[in-house]
Amino acid sequence: MYKTPCSRLSGLVGVSVKQKLLQNIPRCNQAARSLIQLHRRDPSNWSTYQHLTFLKRQYVAKSSSELHQRAVPKQAPVLTVVDEREDSVERQVQRIPTIDPVATEVVPQSEDVTSKTQPEVSTLNSTAEDVAVQKDAVCRTVAVSGETPHIQVETEEAREARLDRQWKQLKVHMADLPDIYARLAKIKLTALVVTTAAAGYAMAPVPFDPLMFFVSSLGTGLASCSANSINQYFEVPFDSNMNRTKNRPLVRGQISPLHAVSFALACGIPGVALLTLAVNPLTGFLGALNIFLYTCCYTPLKRLSITNTWVGAVVGAIPPVMGWTAATGCLEPGALLLGGFLYSWQFPHFNALSWNLREDYSRGGYRMMSVTHPGMCKRVALRHSLGLIGLSTLAPVLDVTTWTFPLISLPINLYISYLAFRFYRKGDRSSARKLFFCSLWHLPMLLLLALTCKKPRRDQTDAGLPPAPSLPLTLQS
Repeated sequence: MYKTPCSRLSGLVGVSVKQKLLQNIPRCNQAARSLIQLHRRDPSNWSTYQHLTFLKRQYVAKSSSELHQRAVPKQAPVLTVVDEREDSVERQVQRIPTIDPVATEVVPQSEDVTSKTQPEVSTLNSTAEDVAVQKDAVCRTVAVSGETPHIQVETEEAREARLDRQWKQLKVHMADLPDIYARLAKIKLTALVVTTAAAGYAMAPVPFDPLMFFVSSLGTGLASCSANSINQYFEVPFDSNMNRTKNRPLVRGQISPLHAVSFALACGIPGVALLTLAVNPLTGFLGALNIFLYTCCYTPLKRLSITNTWVGAVVGAIPPVMGWTAATGCLEPGALLLGGFLYSWQFPHFNALSWNLREDYSRGGYRMMSVTHPGMCKRVALRHSLGLIGLSTLAPVLDVTTWTFPLISLPINLYISYLAFRFYRKGDRSSARKLFFCSLWHLPMLLLLALTCKKPRRDQTDAGLPPAPSLPLTLQS
């Protein structure tokens, strides 16, 4: 019933829409052509995906984990001819050292560049004219005033300060050689070695011979100088990394390695020969053994294992034994006892010293207990501090001292043991420093007390006794 009117209505609507679309097509084509031409003229107005917000968000969301920042390559600056000529003029003006009041002419510029562009030539000519005017004004001022222009003169102090900041070859004068040799031989350590050897000689139960005492002390000191010099020769690359040893002569280059080795040989060979020929072969053998242990065992072990501390303690315990053998010519229990004093004393002394130098030793590549085994470092220091009390008690048993020595040495032994216990409990720099400084005066005091309590010799005891009565001899006929 409604089918025919609806069909007619839809047909009429479709025809009217079609006619309007056909009328608007030319206008749309013109608008599209105008838009295309406009975008071709100005490409910056082109529409891209970045103008669409949803695409933009999608790109960032998907690629946020792989975004990379790329630096835009900087374009090389294009220098014009005028800039180069102006720069050359400025450089020429800056390089004028003095101003000659007579020569006031300006050197004409070359005409190669002026033939290129007229604006550049005019700019260059104006710059040259300005420079000439400035030079004329300066020349007139100098001619009128009659004064020389200001020239900065470097003083002698400034020159020396500037040269000190530069790398230069060190020149060693003959007057500086004694100080260099003293630092190469570690004169303080050598003095300690000679002191302990002298204590060993004085503790021996024999009559005191001043000449033999001097010869044995001199030979021991020369052997110590040789060992210390060879030690520094081997440790140059490692000492340069440590604040404690970076100013040694070989590290600073004050002497050559050949010079240092020559000094070591000049000390070691006469020292060992003096101990062997003038004293006795046993003392010479101990001196050579000590040089070998210090240079060939202790020095390389410092970078390999913590056992270097025990080897170094043996090296330090040999000098008093050498003093004893220089006096008696043989090894006795008393010599070993004095060596035991030095052996045990070195652990609280060196462990406390190395505790505050852990950074330096680690930087130099040395394997010390304080660096690799800090707990063991503190335990060993305490153990050997207590061991000094036992060794002091053992001295009268071996007929080295009287029974007074263990009593009068007990206070200083207890004090160093107390500081070692504090170092064991706290393990800080303060306790290590106190233990180290206590060890410096503890050893001389201990040796001095042992010398005052030295047991008299048997020949002196026999000389003090009254002579036995002689029986009368009767002749029988």
